[in-house]
Amino acid sequence: MSGHSKWASIKHKKGAADAKRGKVFTRHAKLIEIAAREGGGDPSMNPGLKAAIDNAKAENVPNANIDRAVKKGSGELKGAQTVAVVYEAYGPGGAAVIIESLTDNKNRTLSNVKSTIEKRGGKWAESGSVMWMFEKKGIVIADKSTELSDDTELALIDAGAEDIDVSEDMITVTTGGADWPKVRDALKENGFEISDAGLKYVAKQEADIEDADAVRKLMAFIDAIEEDEDVSEVHTNANISEEVAAMV
Repeated sequence: MSGHSKWASIKHKKGAADAKRGKVFTRHAKLIEIAAREGGGDPSMNPGLKAAIDNAKAENVPNANIDRAVKKGSGELKGAQTVAVVYEAYGPGGAAVIIESLTDNKNRTLSNVKSTIEKRGGKWAESGSVMWMFEKKGIVIADKSTELSDDTELALIDAGAEDIDVSEDMITVTTGGADWPKVRDALKENGFEISDAGLKYVAKQEADIEDADAVRKLMAFIDAIEEDEDVSEVHTNANISEEVAAMV
């Protein structure tokens, strides 16, 4: 199983615990705000905004929060602008890590993220030293509420799916950058509930981690970074076997 699919599976399983941290609504609001600012406030004309809204609704973000974020992004509401900033690092054991943040204060976020990386056994990386190991791909994750039929698989391939990974409770589809909305729609049309969709950083070169303790340390490192209110997502090139994943 690819590193991204395995980490997506691990994060999917602990999603309920993450939701209790109180940052889920805020993260989605920031993503919606940025999407509205970049492509306009009409989701029918802005695929990025539509995806951000769909992802927010999948995690039960109230409509009032969504509407407010759209208005802020489109300029109808005033306030400090949220911007997307990406940081690069190495985790414990040397795995490459990409950290995405959504912040209205870049100095604060930079200081906090750097401090967490150092305290948790990681290493700060200069811009570009890690990024070359990743590429942007469309990733669509659906709950496995029903079995994936041959017809649905063919529909996904026709929509642009490059890789389809099926685990015990989720389906992860990788696409080219422009194809993920079509893949998302194909899954929805075939009765699957989408839990996440959009452009993600996917490793071009993966680092195998075969020791369960090393995986736990890396997970603790990533969890600590994700605790920051401004951090929206963390990606790694770590690749672990299903046997090791079952132990963590």
